[in-house]
Amino acid sequence: MRNGMQRIRALIITVCAVALAVAGVATIGAGTASAADPLLSLHKAATASSSGGCCGASFVDDGDSATRWASAPNADPQWIYVDLGATAHVSRVRLQWDLSCATAYEIDVSADHKTWSKIYATSAGKGGVEDLTALDGTGRFVRMYGTERCRADATHGYSLQEFGVYGTTGTDTTPPSAPGTPTLVSDTSNSVTVAWTASTDDVGVSGYDVYHDGQLCAQVSGSTLTATCGSLSPNVAYGFYVNARDAAGNVSQPSGTLSVTTPPSNDTTPPTVPGSVHATGVTSSGVTLAWTASTDDVGVAGYRVYNVVNGTRTKVGSADGTATGTQVDGLSPNTAYHFQVTAYDGNANESAGSTPVLDVTTSPASDCAPSQGVCTATRVGTDDDVVWGLVTLPDGTILFNERDAHDIVHLNPKTGTKKSIGTVPNVQSTDGEGGLTGLEINPASFGSDHWLYIMHTSPSDNRIVRIKYDPTADTLQTGTEQVLLTGIQRNKYHNGGRLRFSPDGEYLFAGTGDAQNGANAQNTSSLNGKVLRIDPDGTIPADNPFHNAVWSYGHRNVQGLAFDSQGRLWEQEFGNSVMDETNLITKGGDYGWPSCEGTSGTCGTGGFIAPKHTYPVAEGSCSGITVIRGFLYVACQRGTRLYRERISGSSLTDVQEFFNGTYGRLRTVEPAPDGGMWMATSNGGDKDGTPHNSDNQILHVTVS
Repeated sequence: MRNGMQRIRALIITVCAVALAVAGVATIGAGTASAADPLLSLHKAATASSSGGCCGASFVDDGDSATRWASAPNADPQWIYVDLGATAHVSRVRLQWDLSCATAYEIDVSADHKTWSKIYATSAGKGGVEDLTALDGTGRFVRMYGTERCRADATHGYSLQEFGVYGTTGTDTTPPSAPGTPTLVSDTSNSVTVAWTASTDDVGVSGYDVYHDGQLCAQVSGSTLTATCGSLSPNVAYGFYVNARDAAGNVSQPSGTLSVTTPPSNDTTPPTVPGSVHATGVTSSGVTLAWTASTDDVGVAGYRVYNVVNGTRTKVGSADGTATGTQVDGLSPNTAYHFQVTAYDGNANESAGSTPVLDVTTSPASDCAPSQGVCTATRVGTDDDVVWGLVTLPDGTILFNERDAHDIVHLNPKTGTKKSIGTVPNVQSTDGEGGLTGLEINPASFGSDHWLYIMHTSPSDNRIVRIKYDPTADTLQTGTEQVLLTGIQRNKYHNGGRLRFSPDGEYLFAGTGDAQNGANAQNTSSLNGKVLRIDPDGTIPADNPFHNAVWSYGHRNVQGLAFDSQGRLWEQEFGNSVMDETNLITKGGDYGWPSCEGTSGTCGTGGFIAPKHTYPVAEGSCSGITVIRGFLYVACQRGTRLYRERISGSSLTDVQEFFNGTYGRLRTVEPAPDGGMWMATSNGGDKDGTPHNSDNQILHVTVS
């Protein structure tokens, strides 16, 4: 019946089109579109400036005129664009309006949905079907930009039933060459200007993206070979590099990295000493401190908490510049501590320590009270490489990946003894955050098949493989390697890497990054900027929403995956410079990047799924997550803290912070067999790809 109705509808449309042609109804345009130019926009990703409650952006190119996109009422201008998935020559645009049409609008094309070129404009739109032919534009993104509505009253907006884009796609799939390593032109305490030698491309370089440490900080045209990154901090080391892109959206591999330490500012005055340091709470494993805020001629950037023993200070905690207290965790029961607090500013001027030193003795060891949240933290191992993926074997011991050394290490947490069981073949680091990343075992079959599931960067891509582990010989059997999924683009940063099996062992999920090309995240044909879902043998499940490995899209850089007791998948994602986000993943869901970062940007657009919790980047850059007894635990690197969040329905509530500054950067958390949690730090060498230049701990954390 459905197919029959579709054929009838098609016949009616054809008859109507013929009737219009016989009646002499003209299409808009200076000529005729090539009859051979196909429809490119059907079911492509669409993004809008706003959407009414009924009518999301995705309805604009679904092939069904009974559905529509509607903008918010009484607002001009409004826009909607479609991502064709590849650069195309656009020859025709067909707009089918609802009653709420546009009298004034333009059609624009863009290579990056940021810089637009106008290929058609009118101030005499009449609604209905407007077939714009003989257009001449090239771009991956095509936009209708409305500036005046047909129905100007406050209850109506713009309403498009269908937005059809016709043309021919280009065949340019070759990215530009890597730009030359940048050189320093000039620097100030809060900005750095760099220059580089040009990339080459078979068609032409359209632009350059400049990054520091994985964060986009400047963009320039393809003819410009210098750029300035601002909003930096004084006396801080940064790593700058450049990517090139062409008009087809292909992005190069990165240049080499230029390390620059910004000069100190003229500010040499430290903040005043924090006053009245006192304890407001004491448990067996933590002390809550409070103080009177410091002042500074420029501004207090933060506070440091030290334990002073025989004149030697050891940092045990920290707090943000607006705080007047913090909780110091990871302490030993029934132990005397001697706390001193300092304040520092943005130029690294640090105040003298508070006086007198505060003497506090923790409570005797006891059961971990529910209100306490996190109790003891005990070091069970150390490593001099970046500890990334981590799994617990059936005997309670641990396997973990060394990202930069490319080894898998077996650790006995009871004794601290460890052994490398083998090196994963064909792994290549990226002078950034690529290398040996994800590690997982199938909870339903590992006892019999002993497969280790591994995600890593290779010389050509990111990929997922599996290799058998021999528990008797305690070795990695590299000869058994099976490659499960390839073609996940690589770059210096944004490689993703987290793996997670569904609780029943039926499906393997993987988190990927956008490979520093935001357009990848919205392209459902790309494996980048996604949560992926495959069978354990690498085949694609028949019910995947896009008939490939993609399960959800619109992600920037997926770093954490965890299932809750209801079988729902939670995801942790790096933002760029505004906020990180925790998402609850749904099949086929669009999470908004690059139009949306956390809740900033066009996040109100219909079709984008809002995050369940966000974190300012300075308090986040969160990586691994795990769920233990109804709580989500989130390990943060730049934020140097652990978040604990109650899962309440589909919300995250009762957010608490632990270990703020206690252990430095935190990367990975996983459940431990006793109901506790493994937690791995990520200090030193985690942005350079150099093996064995880190100083990391693996801890067992007792949670309530």
